[in-house]
Amino acid sequence: MNGPARLIVASVLAALGLLAGCMPTSVTLNFGESEGKLRESTVASEGAGGAKVALIDVRGLIIDGPTPGLFTSGRNPVAELVTRLRQAETDPDVKAVVLRVNSPGGGVGATETMYNEVVRFRERTKKPVVVHLADIAASGGYYLALAGDRIIASPSGITGSIGVIIPTFNFADGMKRVGVVSRSVKSKPNKDLANPFEPMRDSQYTVLQSMVDGMYAVFRARVVERRGAALDSSRLDELTDGRTMLGLEAVKAGLADETGDVYDAFARARELAGLSEAALIVYYRGGSARPTTPYAGAEMPELLPEGFRSAAGTGPGEVNLLKVDLSPVLGGAGSESHLTTGGAYYLWVAGW
Repeated sequence: MNGPARLIVASVLAALGLLAGCMPTSVTLNFGESEGKLRESTVASEGAGGAKVALIDVRGLIIDGPTPGLFTSGRNPVAELVTRLRQAETDPDVKAVVLRVNSPGGGVGATETMYNEVVRFRERTKKPVVVHLADIAASGGYYLALAGDRIIASPSGITGSIGVIIPTFNFADGMKRVGVVSRSVKSKPNKDLANPFEPMRDSQYTVLQSMVDGMYAVFRARVVERRGAALDSSRLDELTDGRTMLGLEAVKAGLADETGDVYDAFARARELAGLSEAALIVYYRGGSARPTTPYAGAEMPELLPEGFRSAAGTGPGEVNLLKVDLSPVLGGAGSESHLTTGGAYYLWVAGW
């Protein structure tokens, strides 16, 4: 960060301190978080053997860009997954992976990229991947789960939501009421598909619908391909109509193999890898607390004192005492990584 940017940040924090009497007397900011080699921590073990099973988390929105965060943008979920898979691939003691998914989904492209990365990992290494569906593993979260060798669902977790959405808004009528009229100058009629500032045209939404139908066909075919004989084919239309369901129902329908928690996923991974003993390990970076249990929270840069961190993590729906977006000052990606209209998503909208 350059000098002027630091001065602006300091000024903003000073002003906030004056406005809030309950603010802490000191705030420590780290503007250069270490991005060094991933560290490793054992969070569970079965026996005393040297073999390891890597627990890798996919949390929050699946987007190919920095996730929204407190004061700074978070890391790119796609890049983070690839980094951890490579760590597991190059460590000869890692014999299997538990991929824990807690996500309502996200961008179509980002989801398919992560899916392909997991598939390539399995094919290259021959190391089994067991997917654990946590609290929410819906839409793109479930799509990603299809890349694993086995799917274990939390009984009361939310999954399903198999489908695609392109969110659009239209402000033309509201603008007209206040005397504002938009008129685009365009090369051809469909250059401004679903333009929110001009009246809706059904012919354009027909084009968007055909795109959604094509992406949905890929998702549905993936479900049939990966779930195979376990899937209740008589309910295929019902199961892929976008509805969500509990993990217990997903198992009954053949969308998952069994119910269980992360320890059950650990046991299944050991079984598939032919291990009687193994340690369950996680990867973390400097600047994050060392995890000591499988339920340790997602990594969070130490930018603020503990009392100012979100209890629910970062991203849409977060609850923070203080939220400041300094991306224009810091030269970050700004809002380009956020969900916007015009994008196509494997996403459970209620899970934003």
